[in-house]
Amino acid sequence: MKPSSLRPGDYHTFYQPYIDILGDEELMDMLRHQETNFPEFIRSIPKGQLHRRYAEGKWTVLEVLVHVLDAERVFQYRALRFARKDETPLPGFDQDRFVPNSMADSRTVKDIIQEYRAIRKSTILLFSSFTEEILLRTGTASEVQMSVGALGFICCGHQKHHRNILRERYLNGNSD
Repeated sequence: MKPSSLRPGDYHTFYQPYIDILGDEELMDMLRHQETNFPEFIRSIPKGQLHRRYAEGKWTVLEVLVHVLDAERVFQYRALRFARKDETPLPGFDQDRFVPNSMADSRTVKDIIQEYRAIRKSTILLFSSFTEEILLRTGTASEVQMSVGALGFICCGHQKHHRNILRERYLNGNSD
């Protein structure tokens, strides 16, 4: 499945930027490619920048990275529920509660990369078990209809979105 295969109603317009940022690569190729390049990106962040906030009240670099981990877990869980035809509407999650309770600033880069690899491997295994028919199944999360396939692309687009934010607003050529 490619992002161009998504149908109207497969995701809320809130997620459009995450889809638009992807191009039109196959989902499984994208998931595997990011499994390699995201840890490389994380390792490239200067140690002196990890606790940096680009503005008052914004998350630190470590908080952004752990947010990416948390969100992928949530999206993955939603995809599992919808793939299994669970029609129970799922609530949203409050990222602004998750982040301060994540203890991200006490984490190491090595630990975050290790956790990312485990989560992404799990995402890859889950999505590789889905047929095209399953990828088209839908469910409700945050009062919005979403498809299983869209959730896979949202995992990829969300990660890429935050990597770009880290590059543009946090790291923008600064290094220690």
